[in-house]
Amino acid sequence: MSSTSTSIPTASNTLLLRRQLAELTKHPVEGFSAGLVDDNNFFEWEILIIGPPDTLYEGGFFKARLSFPPEFPLLPPKMRFTTEMWHPNIYADGTVCVSILHAPGDDQYGYEDAGERWMPVHTVESILISVISLLSSDTPNLDSPANVDAAKEVRTDLAGYKKKVRRLARRSAEEAYD
Repeated sequence: MSSTSTSIPTASNTLLLRRQLAELTKHPVEGFSAGLVDDNNFFEWEILIIGPPDTLYEGGFFKARLSFPPEFPLLPPKMRFTTEMWHPNIYADGTVCVSILHAPGDDQYGYEDAGERWMPVHTVESILISVISLLSSDTPNLDSPANVDAAKEVRTDLAGYKKKVRRLARRSAEEAYD
């Protein structure tokens, strides 16, 4: 009899996510907060990233969702900003495009090494630190942009790009207090 994988969350998946949430609650990491969307579902998290100091995003409050697949930690979660973002490595719908959120294995396009992609040792903390690093970088990855228009603006009108990002950061801060 062959065994087939199911896509039903198991107790061990839930336990792993419960432990990660408890760890983040007990030992908060500067720059973000994380919690559950619904106390009964450990597979949907609400994230708040505080715009990193000395970056275009400084002063902003950026909301996002982390959605974990039933196969977690073998497969990575998806992260999507619900706050409007303008960045070459964030799709127009807010989906984050960073290496550690890409499925394990070799990149069919050759942009990433397998070691840069998802590994089950990654945690919510390592994901969010990677995203904060993405926002903190002065030079976004323009080789394979998720948002072609933002990448084009970085190349052709850097001042306009910076102005737009700062405006979105200000707006996100204002909306956080509404």
